[in-house]
Amino acid sequence: MGGIPHDHYEPKGNFAKAVHSRLPIAGLLYDTLTIPTPKNLNWMWIWGIVLTFCLGLQIVTGIVLAMHYTPHVDNAFASVEHIMRNVNGGHMIRYLHMNGASLFFIAVYAHIFRGLYYGSYKAPREITWIIGMLIYLLMMGTAFMGYVLPWGQMSFWGATVITGLFGAIPFVGDAIQTLLLGGPAVDNATLNRFFSLHYLFPFLIAGLVMVHIWAFHTTGNNNPTGVEVRRGSKEEAKKDTVPFWPYYVIKDLFALAVILAVFFAIVGFMPNYLGHPDNYIEANPLATPAHIVPEWYFLPFYAILRAFTADVWAVQLVSFVTGGIVDAKFFGVLAMFGAIAVMALAPWLDTSSVRSARYRPQLKLWFWILVADFFFLMWLGAMPAEEPYATLSLIGSAYWFGYFLVILPLLGVLEKPNAQPATIEDDFNAHVGKSATPAE
Repeated sequence: MGGIPHDHYEPKGNFAKAVHSRLPIAGLLYDTLTIPTPKNLNWMWIWGIVLTFCLGLQIVTGIVLAMHYTPHVDNAFASVEHIMRNVNGGHMIRYLHMNGASLFFIAVYAHIFRGLYYGSYKAPREITWIIGMLIYLLMMGTAFMGYVLPWGQMSFWGATVITGLFGAIPFVGDAIQTLLLGGPAVDNATLNRFFSLHYLFPFLIAGLVMVHIWAFHTTGNNNPTGVEVRRGSKEEAKKDTVPFWPYYVIKDLFALAVILAVFFAIVGFMPNYLGHPDNYIEANPLATPAHIVPEWYFLPFYAILRAFTADVWAVQLVSFVTGGIVDAKFFGVLAMFGAIAVMALAPWLDTSSVRSARYRPQLKLWFWILVADFFFLMWLGAMPAEEPYATLSLIGSAYWFGYFLVILPLLGVLEKPNAQPATIEDDFNAHVGKSATPAE
């Protein structure tokens, strides 16, 4: 695995050899657990196990909730109240599911930005990165459809606004919107579609996660230095790596325990902190909420969507060039999905030969501005669509695209990186000490 020389599973006994020759599941598990892993990984590499836990939690709690949920506009809201009040432990299961989605996105954003900082998207890990972005898109789709299921006010109107975006696509938009809704407006057919897809998508995510893990096990893990593990011999590789078990398994489990302690405290004492009070009002097509907002994890891209109005010169220019085909609404949709697309294209937009921002002082500065910009856009997405928030959203959106489309390509040419360590062993010794054991 990873092209790194290491000991492989050797079955002992005739029975073990017979099973291994026909179904090498034991060998696969052994190689997965003992895969040589760079010994200088820091705490930002713990999010994989958190994401795996979140996926399992969402699937298990989701299956239980589906047993008691009724996907019908007349009964959906009441069935959720039934879960909360009458089902044994139903309130806890629902709160775990609700807040589990938030923990899922916290972990995935930390995972993504860690990858951007340390250059984990660079060759030979481009496919791993692309698969990760596909998982992220499926997560967003799953979360959006799940938010609609309680059939509260924010669920209904959020679905109305977001699905209305597809109608902005020229020529085929109306057909796509009708197919998605199952009719001319958000109604029972929409709820049925969303419930079915919300149930299906987590299993698709699980499949892609397995491919994702397979991909980075094939190429090997990145590490904070961006320097590759030496692969000349088994002895050489051992100087740069430690087995995943027990070193990183124990480290990951400890980190997971700490995060779950905080998670269960939130679930137990403030489960609705990240929710919206309007969603405890049953959906009413005749009463529009004063301020429609999606869940917090959509807010940065929601701000980008709203930033490009008809008053923006770039929108006016594109609309003029395309003869009005690309109007402000469609431009906003393109910008929202484009903000995710530029992240996916990072392996080809970053022209530097150095992976890690640790050795790129200028990139490090621009990166932390990007992180601040992400939170800035998140705050703006929760604000009303009026001044000064509209102008600030445009500024934040401009920086987001500027970072990926301008700064990354230019820094690869203009930036002078600092010296990198020759090997992972050198970096480990410099930070931990030659006398330390890998567990330290």
